Amino acid sequence: MPNNRSWPKDPDSRGLDAIFRPRSIAVVGASRDRTSIGREILHNLIEYEFNGTIFPVNPKATTVHSLKCYPDVGSIPDPVDLAVIVVPRDGVVDVADQCGRTGVKGIVVITAGFKEAGGEGARLEAALLEKVRGYRMRMVGPNCMGVVNTDPRVSMNAQFVGVTPRSGSIGFLSQSGALGIAIIAHANRLGLGMSSFVSVGNKADISGNDLIQYWEHDERTRVILLYLESFGNPRKFARITRRVARKKPIVAVKSGRSAAGFRATQSHTGALVSTSDVTVDTLFRQSGVIRVDTLGEMFDVAALLATQPVPGGDRVAVLTNGGGLGILAADACEGFGLRVPELSPQTQAALRDFLPPAAGARNPVDMMGSATPEDYGRAIEIVGHDPAVDAVIAAFVPPIAVRHEDVAAEIVRATRNLEGRVVVLSIFAGIHGDPAHLSDGDTRVPSYPFPEPAARALARAVQHGRWLATPEEPARPTPGTRCEEAVALVARALARGGGWLPPDETAALLDCHGIATVRTLRAESPEDAGRIAAEMGTKVVLKGIVPGLVHKSEAGAVRLNLVGARQVERVARDMRARLARAGVAVTGWVVQPMVPTGMEMLVGVTHDPIFGPVVACGAGGVLVELLRDVSIRLAPLTGRDVREMVRELKTFPVFTGYRGGARYDLAALEEIILRVGALAEEIPEILELDLNPVIVLPEGQGAAIVDARVRVGITPPPLPVGAKRRG
Repeated sequence: MPNNRSWPKDPDSRGLDAIFRPRSIAVVGASRDRTSIGREILHNLIEYEFNGTIFPVNPKATTVHSLKCYPDVGSIPDPVDLAVIVVPRDGVVDVADQCGRTGVKGIVVITAGFKEAGGEGARLEAALLEKVRGYRMRMVGPNCMGVVNTDPRVSMNAQFVGVTPRSGSIGFLSQSGALGIAIIAHANRLGLGMSSFVSVGNKADISGNDLIQYWEHDERTRVILLYLESFGNPRKFARITRRVARKKPIVAVKSGRSAAGFRATQSHTGALVSTSDVTVDTLFRQSGVIRVDTLGEMFDVAALLATQPVPGGDRVAVLTNGGGLGILAADACEGFGLRVPELSPQTQAALRDFLPPAAGARNPVDMMGSATPEDYGRAIEIVGHDPAVDAVIAAFVPPIAVRHEDVAAEIVRATRNLEGRVVVLSIFAGIHGDPAHLSDGDTRVPSYPFPEPAARALARAVQHGRWLATPEEPARPTPGTRCEEAVALVARALARGGGWLPPDETAALLDCHGIATVRTLRAESPEDAGRIAAEMGTKVVLKGIVPGLVHKSEAGAVRLNLVGARQVERVARDMRARLARAGVAVTGWVVQPMVPTGMEMLVGVTHDPIFGPVVACGAGGVLVELLRDVSIRLAPLTGRDVREMVRELKTFPVFTGYRGGARYDLAALEEIILRVGALAEEIPEILELDLNPVIVLPEGQGAAIVDARVRVGITPPPLPVGAKRRG
């Protein structure tokens, strides 16, 4: 067989060669029964003309499908790279042991009934994984549909359904086997080819992280598509995809958008970051993964990215032979955040040289119903050279006199002549174009039945282009931190059971990371509070210390603009009595100097059981949960992350002097966010942290943290995304 294969260079993915590029395959559980899964896998390998040796394994048969059959893996006289296992669940571990003892490098376990079934199934899966790792094999599954590699040098269809993907440039991971069948069939209908397809099942060994790294170095894979129901190591996923997405687009559908996390949080930050799907969105955005909402949208985006360059900008020219279709396309573009600018005078003049007098040449370009295929080709080339155009959408309504096949051929010809200068998409109204005529072998143009999916796919690609255009940044260091002192402080708090830190420990912990709070002094009695206020010699704030109380202002535990010892002492007594009548005990007070007026912001952290520290920034003060103006990122943070967080807020224009107002110290706020992120990353025992409000002062005057709360505790081991903790 051929031996000139191109092997991935990455050491972390080299173990997958036995899965994707085996030279020999044993089908353990091959059967003569045409209705059995083992028989179908064997049949698919033969029919797809696998470029290697196939060994059926079945102790009850001497031949299967005209091939010599072996009673067990150990009886096969030649080396076996890959074993596809289709035996009853209770026999899988023994078969894996046979494979390991005979030197098999990889296994694909089709059999179900393992972890997904719970109980005994989970125990068997753990035993299976122990065998796999003990023999240093790699495993897909269990409970999966199989693996396909369309490379003609391999030609492997090791799955049990009758639908095989076309050969192409898409690497596809499906966590659902049944859905994988529909995915392959739909891709075939659209004319989209795959380099390889993997149904990962329970992901006991080989995960999405492994596959993404393999596809990173696979010369045939241009676009990576992921259908995910869960992923077990999001932080590793982020590190890998942040690197790979700069080489190859990654498009993902993540099911499970329902609110499922943070129900036990007791902070403003926890209330704002109230659904696990918010963190999934953030993970994808930070790591450059293009998240789509549906499988249909996934294929729309894949069709564009697999055939066209990543757009260099968001300016779109629309060409059409139907005015209504052009208007709809322009509206759809602008609705998805794209621009439809007026074409240059030179471009308009060149179009009017051959279009009818009644045609529109400004953008959209309405070539009228009489437009010929040649008109489409000429117009695309003219518009594609306009310096104000990044993408061209050629929309066609089939009239009686013009064949859509001829229009498709002209669109492809013109696209080839543009040599990747702009992105070209087509809309053939009501149909998905004609893949056979929208490709000449080297050049292919994606096609959509209506304007909306075309514009949406283009908008996703434009967003990815912006991400690519932004230089990578490492996590920014935070000099001047005292990590050992902070760790010791938290350790002492954990030793007494954890929970919310008292104000003095909170201030000390923040100070270890260069996060300075407003001068805060604790008072044990009303008289003590009055004395402290007198020593400060300025207007003060008095706050009651009530463990576990989040909304102090609503409960009447905060009083502002107090002056002198008498007033502070009297207010402290009144506060204690009033809260006592409400059943709330004040354990002390804190006294702070009043801070000048500024922008009230919130900076906080909540520890997600799956994603780790989630850092939030938003509009703060007493209206924080009403406004819900917040942006989040996962730690560790880069300078770019922090800049984007602040600029995503609806209240951001206020920082820059909105309507002639004051400009506020944005740099001071960004520094606080960055240091909070570093603190949360270095001390995962911080379960919740609230700085609210952070009063951002006018430009050049800094920011003042007037209230801070921190809760610490032992963090449980991370759960896979989509999993639920019992109890």
